[in-house]
Amino acid sequence: MTGSAATRIVTVTPNPAIDMTYTVHGITEGASHRVPTPISRAGGKGLNVARVVHQVGHPVLAIAPTGGAAGQTLAAELWTSGVPHTLVSVAAETRRSIALVDTLAGETSIFNEEGQALLPDDWRSLTAAVVKAIRGDDGEAPAAVLVGSGSLPPDAPADFYPSLVKLAHDAGIPAIIDTSGPGIIAAAQAGADVLKPNHHELAEATGESSVEAAALSLIAMGARTVLVSAGADGMLAFDHAAPGGYWSASLPGPLSGNPTGAGDAGVAAAAVALAEGITEPREILRRATAWSAAAVLMPAAGEISPRYQELEEQLIVTWKETR
Repeated sequence: MTGSAATRIVTVTPNPAIDMTYTVHGITEGASHRVPTPISRAGGKGLNVARVVHQVGHPVLAIAPTGGAAGQTLAAELWTSGVPHTLVSVAAETRRSIALVDTLAGETSIFNEEGQALLPDDWRSLTAAVVKAIRGDDGEAPAAVLVGSGSLPPDAPADFYPSLVKLAHDAGIPAIIDTSGPGIIAAAQAGADVLKPNHHELAEATGESSVEAAALSLIAMGARTVLVSAGADGMLAFDHAAPGGYWSASLPGPLSGNPTGAGDAGVAAAAVALAEGITEPREILRRATAWSAAAVLMPAAGEISPRYQELEEQLIVTWKETR
């Protein structure tokens, strides 16, 4: 898949991390374990999105703040990866994230550092970098889609994600937001074009136990499309233009692998679809579900299996009426 510079996707990762992925065949609580050398790479949800977009050959720019020794490690790895990026230097040390993949139990445990607070000047610098990229003031074509992904560090501005939505809309481009907690509500109220929570994040943010009720509440707040990851059950798509129901997409059976980064691959798929002018929720859902599944087949976040098109052909996509 290829694209022109005029379809460049810009991703923003306000709380990046060095992602460490350890693989072990069985865990005995309280015991020592010998493990192969872990996979270490620049991560955080927005950087994972950018990696997948870059992998499929679509123009992308990843923006993130970095600081300290871990930030230098992140910058070096990102440079080696070939993913186009703009890193904003900050005083706060870049955090680390650990994924522990138990191949015997078929389970993955995630340990995410919270991250350190950024200074007000850091937030201003990060926003300035986003504005520059959206406008194309960096010598490239203006952005076609803006993606904001991941957690926020402590004491972050509550309106950071809403401000990204506004920047995108002022530039006439769609905004995709993938975050958790109050940020989901704020982004919905700001009119995000696509929100991509998983079903746990959706319930926590809205207080609704029903996925349908929770997703529709975000639509009522102002979100235009809500994609909900439901693990092995696939993905759901709710849209403001179709209040009577939603689309559901899943594979005939579950896949075995590492689900870390599957949601990020789904966001990448939605971003590429929008950049290519695809706006039909059903088609965005198909691609997002297939790319998410393809990510499960890979050892670490930020990449998808070459089988993603084959997986898309296997999807079962149905329309369901809301209760």
